[in-house]
Amino acid sequence: MALTVEVGVDDLATTRFAVSPLSETVACLQQLCGRDRNPANLRWLRWARDRLAESPLDLPRTWPLLVGTHRSWPEFLVPAPTGAAPAIDDELATVAGTSARDIRASLARVFGDNPPAALWARPVTEIRAVARELRQAHDRLVAPHWPRIRAALEADIAYRARGLALGGAGQLFAGLHRDLSWQDGRLTLAGDRWRAHRAVGRGPGGLVLLPVALGSAHVLIKKQTSTQTTVRYPARGIATLWTADTGPPADNVVRLLGRPRAEILRALRSPATTTDLARALGVTPSAVSQHLAVLRASDLVARTRAGRNVLYRTTALGTRLLAGMAHAEQVAGSATTSGSVAGLPVNGTVSRTLSAPSRRV
Repeated sequence: MALTVEVGVDDLATTRFAVSPLSETVACLQQLCGRDRNPANLRWLRWARDRLAESPLDLPRTWPLLVGTHRSWPEFLVPAPTGAAPAIDDELATVAGTSARDIRASLARVFGDNPPAALWARPVTEIRAVARELRQAHDRLVAPHWPRIRAALEADIAYRARGLALGGAGQLFAGLHRDLSWQDGRLTLAGDRWRAHRAVGRGPGGLVLLPVALGSAHVLIKKQTSTQTTVRYPARGIATLWTADTGPPADNVVRLLGRPRAEILRALRSPATTTDLARALGVTPSAVSQHLAVLRASDLVARTRAGRNVLYRTTALGTRLLAGMAHAEQVAGSATTSGSVAGLPVNGTVSRTLSAPSRRV
C-alpha cells in the first residue's frame, strides 16, 4: 500500500528545502508521547525526561491534539515554512493565524465527531493559546540544542542538494528514505503503514522538504493543507547528534593529534560552524580555523556550504580513527575495570514521560 502525490516537472521547479524549529518542536512532543519513537533519539529523550521531572511542562490544549487513540494529528500544527529558515516566532504567528474554517476541518478529519471541545467552539482564541504552549515547549525542549540541530539539518540539505545536482529528482527522493520514490510525475511513499492506496491532495506550489532530527524514522507527508505540502523525513546523522558530548576523546587520539584537534574531531561528529566550535570549546575562532585546516588536509574533516554558513563534519576516515582508537583503549582497560559507557545503559529504555490522558509533560 502507498500514498501518492502528483508532482510534475513544473512542481519540481518550486520544490524547496527548509529548516523548521516548529517542526522539531512538534516532532519532539510526539517522541515524548511515544508516537513512532525513534531509537536514535533515546539520549535526547533521557535528557528531556530528567528536565521535565524537575519542572513539568503544562500543555492542556496541545497535548490532546497529539496523544490518544487517533492515528493522525491536526496538520495546522506544522504549516509549511514560508522561507528557508524561519524563526520560531514567525512560524507560530502562522499557526496563530490559522482560520477557524481550516482548524475545524482539520479537527474533523482527525477526531471525527469528538473533537477537542474548546478548540472547536472557540478556534480563533484557542489556537493562539496552542501557539503559546508550543513556544513554551520549544524554549524548554528544542532551544537548548538548536544550534546543533540546525547545523545537522543544514548539513543534510547540503548533502541532498549535491545528490540532486548529480542524479536528478529521482535520486534525490530515493535518497531521502527507502520508502520514497519519484517516477513519471508521481511521488510514492510505500510501506506497510498504509492500509490502502491513497492519493494526497497536494497544496499550492511545489513541495517543501523538511529534514527532521527529533522525529520519527518514517517519512510524513501532509495529506491535507491550505499551504504547501510538506514532506518531513529523518535527517542524516541523527545517530551521532546526541553522542558528541559524552566523555572526552580517547587518550590515544589526544596523543596522536593533540587535545585541541582531538576535541574538534570528536565534536564534529555533529556538523558545526567555526563559531559554534569556538563557543563550545571555549577558544577563539581563529584558533579553531587553524586546527580545522590541518584536519582537512589530513582528510579527517570535510566542509560544505549551507547558505551563508560553512559547516564542518568528521569524515568517514575521522570517524574510523575515533572509533578504532577508542576501541583499542577500551580493550586495553577491560582487564582492570568493568566500567560503563556514558549515556544510556545498553538495555536502557525511556519510559513515557506522560500517560495519554494527562496534559503535563
